[in-house]
Amino acid sequence: MSDSNDVGAAFDRLERLLEFPVDFPLKVMGRRVDEFAQSIAATVLEHVPGFDPATIELRASSQGTYLSVTVVVRVESREQLERLYRALATHPLVSIVL
Repeated sequence: MSDSNDVGAAFDRLERLLEFPVDFPLKVMGRRVDEFAQSIAATVLEHVPGFDPATIELRASSQGTYLSVTVVVRVESREQLERLYRALATHPLVSIVL
């Protein structure tokens, strides 16, 4: 099964558990570079126009090499959430999205 099919199956399961609209937390991790948090905020805003970047939570790894960005987004549909997840997961600065 390809990664795309895995993600689609995961969203199928997730959709059965959620009632939209929903406030959904996403944790995005990547190397700690100056533009990381701003780039993640910009990507989220493209998919969730009402998102407030001031609500982002940042946490550096113990050695300061990586940065974790947590966002809570109000999503209206599975499709919106899946588009946002895929945009973040394929972002060049992102290592992982949870």
